[in-house]
Amino acid sequence: MSIKTPYLATDSIIECFDESENFLGIVLIERKNRPLGTALPGGFVEVGERVEDACKREMEEETGLKIEIEDLLGVYSDPDRDPRFHTVSVVYISRAVGRPKAGDDAKRTALYHLSRIPWESLVFDHEKILRDYLKFKEKH
Repeated sequence: MSIKTPYLATDSIIECFDESENFLGIVLIERKNRPLGTALPGGFVEVGERVEDACKREMEEETGLKIEIEDLLGVYSDPDRDPRFHTVSVVYISRAVGRPKAGDDAKRTALYHLSRIPWESLVFDHEKILRDYLKFKEKH
């Protein structure tokens, strides 16, 4: 019997701080691969890997940052969220100290203050995720 399931991914909203605990912004990447645009850093969970470990690995590969996961923002599973195929993403809020450096699938990384998120260039369902994040921050 063959079972087909969605691909499992993980993304993170990385809150970056300097050594003095000053908030620098959140990390967004410019994607090297299609779909092109601005996105949260993230990637696929490998077989035999915990989602939390995949998140830490993917964040380091794409941004060079070692993260600490602080909260689970949610699970995003709309079959149309990724134009390539059905992907379910477990999205975390994490923190890091330092500035990101592009690697792996990231053409470029940048820090964005919450008032300067480039809404018009976001791909996938990352606009929805970031709006959910802003609501979460208002409550906490």
